[in-house]
Amino acid sequence: MSGATGTTGSVESKLAELGLTLPEVVPPLAAYQPAVTTGPYVYTSGQLPIVDGTLRATGKVGAEVTADEAKELAAVCALNALAAVKSVAGDLDRVARIVKVTGFVASATDFTGQPGVLNGASELLGAVFGDRGVHARSAVGVAVLPLDAPVEVEIQVELTEQT
Repeated sequence: MSGATGTTGSVESKLAELGLTLPEVVPPLAAYQPAVTTGPYVYTSGQLPIVDGTLRATGKVGAEVTADEAKELAAVCALNALAAVKSVAGDLDRVARIVKVTGFVASATDFTGQPGVLNGASELLGAVFGDRGVHARSAVGVAVLPLDAPVEVEIQVELTEQT
């Protein structure tokens, strides 16, 4: 497995090794930016499970969407968040650490498995970044999300200085 700050492109090489491709940044759905920087931090906006311009699923987790499906969708959200980070950082190899993941799960009234759903995002970030992917996290159940998405994920990342 690659080290903390390897050669340029090592994070994207790791993604490829995992069979993943960094997507294009999902265009904003309203008046916001996909990611912004302040000091050494990047904050992403909430990312939906959009692939090639299409929302992969709709509905409530625990009703129309299973917890396992939602976990996969959370990983898609995390991949979209990494694309947003790259759009402002220039290179994912600048990621010193994933600091915080916040996930929102559109939940059926009796669904209480939000942490398991968000493991999809956390496990992807851990697989890609190793120890740098260990983060704090919140998993929040909500009534509804934009476009009736089942899950939304935002991340906070600390960057190394640009060389």
